[in-house]
Amino acid sequence: MTPTLAGTLATLAATVPPVAAGGVAVLGPRLAVRMPPSTAVRILTGLGLLITLTCGFVLAAVAFTALAIVPAVAALGHWSPAALAGPGTLPVPVGAGLGILVAVLLTAASRRTLGEVRALATSEVTCRRIGPGVAGLVVMDDDAPDAYALPGLTGRIVVTTAMLQALPADERRVLLEHEASHLRHRHHVYVQLTTIAAAANPLLRPLVPAVRLAVERWADEDAAALVDRDTAVRALAGLARARAARSHAPTPDPLPGLAAVGSTLPQRTAALQRPAPAPRPALVAAAVALGVLVTVAAMTTSRLTEQRFERAFRADRAAAALPVAPGATKG
Repeated sequence: MTPTLAGTLATLAATVPPVAAGGVAVLGPRLAVRMPPSTAVRILTGLGLLITLTCGFVLAAVAFTALAIVPAVAALGHWSPAALAGPGTLPVPVGAGLGILVAVLLTAASRRTLGEVRALATSEVTCRRIGPGVAGLVVMDDDAPDAYALPGLTGRIVVTTAMLQALPADERRVLLEHEASHLRHRHHVYVQLTTIAAAANPLLRPLVPAVRLAVERWADEDAAALVDRDTAVRALAGLARARAARSHAPTPDPLPGLAAVGSTLPQRTAALQRPAPAPRPALVAAAVALGVLVTVAAMTTSRLTEQRFERAFRADRAAAALPVAPGATKG
């Protein structure tokens, strides 16, 4: 493969993950409402993580290649900067800027990861403090109507007496099944992973509210399957009325997005008033194809970068083996 062709291919491969990130950011929220929510959550979370990793790798590889042609860096690495430079290599200042960007995004992702780990630890401590309850259900004597799933090693469903009193028996079943679904399917993990991916790749920030809404709709669909869709709609309406009438702020949810009441109630109610979403195999296949594409792009970037540095190593060794002419200095 000629250096020009390799440079062109490297440029194309490096642009795929960022373009994919932008496409998923725009289309992801729309896909989330067209797919069954359980499928949407898994697809969007998986794509978000994969695109984040491939974008980070490609940016790091491009930045390092640009900085590697600096003579001082090349001397440390024992490669030829002249052989390393070529088509597709960015200017050194641009490479330095990309390197700083990678460091900033990596720091943001690390901080977010630590924050999510602390939130899980706090949730587990709270689970232990409030006790096991009855089959994981903890009823709190509180006149503020509230209900939420508290993740932990086993998890708890926390419901206040005011919330139980605000709903008839069939709607209480909807509420409890909704929260049980959150714990059963570990919905908090999807939300947290998407949040971390968005911290590492800000282009993916629209995925966070999309996944939050989708996990709520997933739990709604599980609850509707236990009773019926009309009862589930009435339960959401009852939750909305109870929330509007509460007299003071409820106990905060350590992991937001797992509460029964929230700003997504109108969208969730509208979704339950329609038939259950049908499987969308074409959309799933397109999402899988996109995942394969960004993976191939990252692997191509890795291989081409490795080949470029191998040529630069060989050129440096060949230059070092050349005889020194009389009066010349070998360097």
